[in-house]
Amino acid sequence: MVATRRLGTETSETRAGLLDATEQLMLDSGYAAVSSRRVAAVAGVRPALVHYYFRTMDDLFLATFRRRAEEAFAHQQRALRSPQPLWALWEVSRDPRGSVLTMEFAALANHRPAIRAEITAAAERIRSQQVEVLREVLAGHSVTVDDCPPVVAAVLIAGISMLLALEQGSLGMSTGHGETIAYVEGYVRRLEGDRVTER
Repeated sequence: MVATRRLGTETSETRAGLLDATEQLMLDSGYAAVSSRRVAAVAGVRPALVHYYFRTMDDLFLATFRRRAEEAFAHQQRALRSPQPLWALWEVSRDPRGSVLTMEFAALANHRPAIRAEITAAAERIRSQQVEVLREVLAGHSVTVDDCPPVVAAVLIAGISMLLALEQGSLGMSTGHGETIAYVEGYVRRLEGDRVTER
């Protein structure tokens, strides 16, 4: 009988530090730059500790993604329950750090089917949450399904945010960004009024 190697606990500070390091490397240099040696160096631990907590690099990527996805889902849930859910959703979707990580995980998913399945499931869950709330919010502002189906609104918000992050962050491009942001925010303002900063 083959003994199963013990892994470090999921609540360990060291494990959290390895996930932080992986995320930082993905943000700074892209997923292809992530190796157990580099993760260990950023986390300030010995490389062997990476494999103590994660059997494979895929396990490390999946744990990093799952943590980020759960945080994103909870953050979006709070935003969608706010007094101005359209403003809140727009602001959440425009987080450049989140957009860059999403793009890196999407690129990684092209090469790793197990990670692709996980990302797809999480993305569908987040999109379903958006559509459910947008259906109520838009109807409350007399925006009919013919005017703008909730699923289309969700895709547009996510798509615009991702494109802006890609063009600005990766390419240094900004043509049309200010105008697009002003257009979206003008539409949201017509529905929800000026953004009220919550205390």
